[in-house]
Amino acid sequence: MKIITLFLLPIILLLTACSGKKKKDAAQQKSGAAKPPPMKVDGYIVRPEPFQSTIEVPGNIVPNEMAEIHPEVSGRIVQLNVAEGKYVGKGTVLAKLYDGDLRAQLNKVQIQLALAQKTEERQAQLLKIQGISQQDYDISLLQVNSLRADIGILQTSISKTVVRAPFSGKLGLKNISPGSYVSPASVIAIINQTDRLKLDFTVPEKYIDKIKMGQLVTFTFEGSKKQLGAKVVATESNISENTRSLTVRAAVMGSDAGLLPGSFAKVMLSFDPDPNALLVPTQAVLPQARGKKVILYKSGTAIFADVVTGVRDSAKVQITDGLKPGDTVVVTGLLSVRPEAKIQIGRIVNK
Repeated sequence: MKIITLFLLPIILLLTACSGKKKKDAAQQKSGAAKPPPMKVDGYIVRPEPFQSTIEVPGNIVPNEMAEIHPEVSGRIVQLNVAEGKYVGKGTVLAKLYDGDLRAQLNKVQIQLALAQKTEERQAQLLKIQGISQQDYDISLLQVNSLRADIGILQTSISKTVVRAPFSGKLGLKNISPGSYVSPASVIAIINQTDRLKLDFTVPEKYIDKIKMGQLVTFTFEGSKKQLGAKVVATESNISENTRSLTVRAAVMGSDAGLLPGSFAKVMLSFDPDPNALLVPTQAVLPQARGKKVILYKSGTAIFADVVTGVRDSAKVQITDGLKPGDTVVVTGLLSVRPEAKIQIGRIVNK
């Protein structure tokens, strides 16, 4: 029995030592997994700085005045003076409709008026000597005035057969030919006042308070790299419900031979600089399903904070809510950092 005990004792001691070593190693591994070394990241210290926001919006060139030229009455075109693509002055005769029947009626009424006037003159003399009653004289006077009114109506109808340019401008392509029968629905041509142009563009709702009367904007258009200027002259009276934007109209300053009504324009708007804007690098902002977040470094811990962004440029974005001066924002390792994780600042990128 003593022999067996002496034989088993070394084995028991060996097993006990191995078991203790394994427990020690497991405890060390567990301790190491529970406290990993802090992850090193780069930080950006938020400081107030001046920032001028600039946005680019689409625009459309429109003429100062534009009109479709329609005849006021129906009739056959007997004279057409539409010089396609040419400038014409206000009042220039563009088309003449047949008015022979109206002039014949006018001639007839003028003859009747002459006879009625003679009758009225004779009855006026008779009335002085009480040769007729006042009622008989009033009837003859009424006849004269009625014929004069008919002449005025016919003269107005004749004047409507002449189609004139409503203002000075450039004519487009004609849509009719001499001898065509036209009605007030027919379009003879389109005239545009192209010596003065306007620029229409829309501004998102959040920038409406920044639009001022007389504000200068710049724009470019397709086919030219030249920058032109325009001055804000008016805004629409309401915001569009579909796009939640406001239509703004500016008067184009200067001219360019290639700038025509209907041209697409890229409009650049620069607003008054904010002297105390809070900016962070663009990559520091994490888009979320609802809103946006940044990672803050606070006492060695990563804190995910909700923020509201404003305008941005190629490198930075403005934070309008959620940050304060002096905050340190994490700008690297953003995909690896977890909420409440321990982090360590390796360097500050904006020292």
